[in-house]
Amino acid sequence: VVAGLLLASPIAANDSEAEIALGGIVLKPSSDLRLVSEDLFLSEEKVTVDYVFENPSNRAITTTIAFPMPGQPRGLLDTHYAYGEENADWSGFGFATRVDGRDVTDDVIALGLPVYWTDTDEGNPFARISEARIAEALSLRLALRDDPRFPARVVPAWEGVTYFVREQVFPASSRIRVQHEYVPMVGGSVGGALYPNVRNDSEYNALDDYRERYCVDDYFLAGVDRRLAAVSAPGRQGWMSETWLGYVLSSGANWQGPIERFRLVVDKGSPDNLVSFCMDGVEKIGPTRFEVVKTNFEPTRDLDI
Repeated sequence: VVAGLLLASPIAANDSEAEIALGGIVLKPSSDLRLVSEDLFLSEEKVTVDYVFENPSNRAITTTIAFPMPGQPRGLLDTHYAYGEENADWSGFGFATRVDGRDVTDDVIALGLPVYWTDTDEGNPFARISEARIAEALSLRLALRDDPRFPARVVPAWEGVTYFVREQVFPASSRIRVQHEYVPMVGGSVGGALYPNVRNDSEYNALDDYRERYCVDDYFLAGVDRRLAAVSAPGRQGWMSETWLGYVLSSGANWQGPIERFRLVVDKGSPDNLVSFCMDGVEKIGPTRFEVVKTNFEPTRDLDI
């Protein structure tokens, strides 16, 4: 969670958009390959990951390296989550469409339906085709009625998923460095759930989720309150926004053994921002940067900031 504060008029309802959590590369299982080190940098503007893999065996190993993009997100009618026009469409890089693990790309294309879709009347292909074609899609399990409040509503049953894939040769008795970087798809809110009057509302009760997901503690909350007080005026509440960044860290357990050396750097952007995430051993190494270094690290959960 990153909080930035400005002076504004009284707070209205919070609008928000969701982050899309990306992760590291996935290797086809090989008991011979080890992950010697992982150096991970996370910020709103850029994510970089620097790996060193080792092949200690006396033979070259060729394996598939895949960098999975997230499944195309589905908007929910009863939330404020929205992706707008920046829908996660990586179709220019090749794709697969799966329902319960079944590749249905050819079926979707044969019906003239788009692989990528959004949960709106404009983006839902079943909102503008005939009942006969809808019935056909339902019979093929390519469509479903997923909202009991709107029993006539039909949506696609698939998600578009893209993998960037390449074959990599790991020479015998060698180490290879693999790097990738991308601009993350962050989420945020206009306002937030950490205002004192909101977080102390027993009916809303969002604070428990923040403590669990982001490890927000009392020290962090005190910092929020100090900043709000500094930018508030009589009759006018200071304004706070939130930014959320997710990273699928659990994929680091996909190879043989623990990560020998793991280094994480989180950059909160501005010295005036507050940042919180679930990781022990955090050290501040600059005005905006925080570092975690671990040996023989086996990630058990993903990272939410």
